[in-house]
Amino acid sequence: MSGPRFERVAFIGIGLIGSSLARVLRRDGLAGEIVACARQAATRAKALEFGIADRVTADAAEAVRDADLVVLATPLSAYAAIGTKIALALRPGAIVTDVGSVKQAVIRDLLPSLPASVHFIPGHPVAGTEHSGPESGFAELFRDRWCILTPLPATDPAALARLTALWEQAGMRVVTMDPEHHDKVLAMTSHLPHVIAYTIVGTATDLEDSLKSEVIKFSAGGFRDFTRIAGSDPVMWRDIFLNNREAVLEMLQRFSEDLTALQRAIRWGEGDKLEELFSRTRAIRRSIIEAKQA
Repeated sequence: MSGPRFERVAFIGIGLIGSSLARVLRRDGLAGEIVACARQAATRAKALEFGIADRVTADAAEAVRDADLVVLATPLSAYAAIGTKIALALRPGAIVTDVGSVKQAVIRDLLPSLPASVHFIPGHPVAGTEHSGPESGFAELFRDRWCILTPLPATDPAALARLTALWEQAGMRVVTMDPEHHDKVLAMTSHLPHVIAYTIVGTATDLEDSLKSEVIKFSAGGFRDFTRIAGSDPVMWRDIFLNNREAVLEMLQRFSEDLTALQRAIRWGEGDKLEELFSRTRAIRRSIIEAKQA
């Protein structure tokens, strides 16, 4: 054990991200006790079956009682209600964080409910797969990925350092960022690609049956990649788009304009423009590989 140790860690939501972090805590002996809160009995049973929680409950207030680290890992639409439920049960000095993909909405929905005695540090481990549920988690999910923390101006440096050390123990590279800037960056790198993937796969499902069956049968690598992205949790992504709508719409407008320009180049046979665009995008792909993010 080389990372920070917590007496009790409470997970509100124990899906892919929550269960993966719980596995890190278990693997490295970083928690005296792990408590998992989930609405569905089947999910709670799986958390116990896979050994990623010592105790489970459907009551969020019960889960966080006496915890010195609380991790929210539910869809964003549940945050406001959870904040209200756990506020009076939180231990003074506890770190309250989350793993959501939109940070301004998290601050909007949680901050008003949380007592001043806790350390609220929104976070976003930029890692994941298209799978969900506690059975999908694995401790190596975070290795060599980025974790973005968006601390508030009054955040306690010691609490921030402790949370940073936890994500570093999980194998992540940690940076801090302004919440608004985070939401714009992720709108481009994550949210827009999901919009496009859902749209392309949706278009395929609207084809006549004979053509749709051949699209599925002869799926090339590109279409398979889109179906992988579009296979992500629908509730989670519904909440992301609704809670980061301005940034997503801004990036979608830029994409729409670029798509129109590409359409024009194809229509008029402007091969030089196509080659120039493809060369630039190929270079981006190479830089992502060099940064070990692919």
